[in-house]
Amino acid sequence: MKIDILTLFPEMFAPLKTSVLAKAEKKGLIEINIIDIRPFSKDKHKKCDDYSFGGGAGMLMTPQPLYDAIMSVKKEDSVVVLTSPRGKTFNQAMAKEMSTLSHIIFVCGHYEGVDERIIELCVDREISIGDFVLTGGEIPAMAMVDAVLRLVPDVISSESLGEESFENGLLEYPQYTRPAEFMGLKVPEVLLSGNHAEIEKWRLQQSKLITEKRRKDLRRGEK
Repeated sequence: MKIDILTLFPEMFAPLKTSVLAKAEKKGLIEINIIDIRPFSKDKHKKCDDYSFGGGAGMLMTPQPLYDAIMSVKKEDSVVVLTSPRGKTFNQAMAKEMSTLSHIIFVCGHYEGVDERIIELCVDREISIGDFVLTGGEIPAMAMVDAVLRLVPDVISSESLGEESFENGLLEYPQYTRPAEFMGLKVPEVLLSGNHAEIEKWRLQQSKLITEKRRKDLRRGEK
C-alpha cells in the first residue's frame, strides 16, 4: 500500500519512519511519502493561506497549492482523504476497509481549514478522529495512517490482530507478564494454570466485563 501525506509541516511526521512501520516499509510492504505543500505555491513568497471571503477570524488554506500538490500524486485508484472536524468519525471498521485500498492521499488541513472548492474538486472523504478541534490535520493523519497500515497483511502478525480491542465488539482483556507478583499484586491463577481452554474462557469473560463497564455502546456489534 502507498500513502502520500500532503502537509505544510512535514517535520511532524518523523514518527511514521520508526518502529513497526519503518520495518514494514523496509520490507516493501508499505510506502509512506511526506509531501510539503509549500513548494507548489505560485506565490513568490510560497504563501499558502489567505483571509476568508465574507470575513471571519483566522486564515484559510488557498486552493492553488493544494490542488497542484494533490494532482501531482493522484492516480486513477487514489482515494483522497481530508482530515476535518466535520468528517465522519474514524473507527476500527473504517481502518480495516481503508487497509484494502492501494493508494491513499491524506490532505492535512490547517489554520481555519481549506477552500471549499478543493473538497468539491479533489476530496473523496472527510474524516475526523473525534469531537474536538486541533491546530491542524497532521496529528489526525498520523493516527489514521498508523491504524490503517498496521492492518496491511504481514505488517503485524494476524494472531496479534485477532485479539485486539474492538474485535467482535469487545475491548481487550487484561494482560500480565513476569514477575507473577508485583507490589503485592498477583497474576490471576488461571493464567498460570496452563489450561488453555480455561484461559480463553477467562479472557472472554474479562473482555465482556470491561466492555460493559467502559463502552456499552460497543456491545451492539458483539458476535
